[in-house]
Amino acid sequence: MSAARTSAAIKYTALRLAIFVGCFVVVVGLVQIGALPKGLGDSNFVWVVLLALVLSAPLSLVLLRKQRDAMSAQIVTKVDSAKARLEANRKQEDGVTQ
Repeated sequence: MSAARTSAAIKYTALRLAIFVGCFVVVVGLVQIGALPKGLGDSNFVWVVLLALVLSAPLSLVLLRKQRDAMSAQIVTKVDSAKARLEANRKQEDGVTQ
């Protein structure tokens, strides 16, 4: 696996995590100042995490389109390469057995 392939996936994952952490910090701040409800009973942490996930998903979808497309292109290239190798191996085996 080349460094370029790895870096696209790592970059996308790191940016996705950064967006989630940013949303989490904003939601915690809004809950602390009372702009958002604290949840029911002991569910405050779960509430904050779920709300951060709900907010970060569409943001990631819009903001990380370029990184997602780059990662997808690299995955497609790798899958096509693997398929070509398998086909070449199959043809070689067919030629040897006949």
